[in-house]
Amino acid sequence: MAVVEPSLVLERRLLRDHPLLIALDEVGRGALAGPVAVGATVVDAAAARRRVPRGLRDSKLVPEKRRPEVAERAGAWAPASAVGWAASSEIDEVGIMRALGLAASRAIVAACGDAWDASAALVILDGNHDYVSAVHPGALTVRSIIKADRDCASVAAASVLAKVARDALMVGLAPQFPDYQWERNKGYASLEHRDAIRRGGLTPHHRSSWAIAGAPTLF
Repeated sequence: MAVVEPSLVLERRLLRDHPLLIALDEVGRGALAGPVAVGATVVDAAAARRRVPRGLRDSKLVPEKRRPEVAERAGAWAPASAVGWAASSEIDEVGIMRALGLAASRAIVAACGDAWDASAALVILDGNHDYVSAVHPGALTVRSIIKADRDCASVAAASVLAKVARDALMVGLAPQFPDYQWERNKGYASLEHRDAIRRGGLTPHHRSSWAIAGAPTLF
């Protein structure tokens, strides 16, 4: 099956009615340990006229070794970008969907800064669930788009930026907890990770509110 290359077709159409787009995608929703991350890219009409960064895809479709260079190109292409975070403790406290909203809000604030007016933008969000509006009721215009990370270059860029940032964080944490092999599984439910949990229990970075013992193995 041929890999679908993301384009800016939808972005260009949406920018006819909106002065700005903020594209979002999340990474780490299903992990057992570590934060959830939401990438944000700000796109205006000038950016939408540029060529899509070489090699850009949904982060799941970019080989791990190539992701940093693709993320670097994506960050250079977007007028502004950022990654927002919600810690495992916040996920335990407010639940994963609310935590995603918090991370998205932080990403939007960091990406826009004082240079961009988020209230004037259309927020485009990968998936079919709007987790942003619950945190910003009425303040932002949000559109959820299924497969946006596959089809929309702005969302694919947000996906790669978030994936590279979160993977780097988990690799950095791994030496403190070597038995859990986060440098390999990035906090997801590998067999080795679940075996380490059974032997050593949960670390402060695990999502302790989750039924981790019965979590399905993802790889």
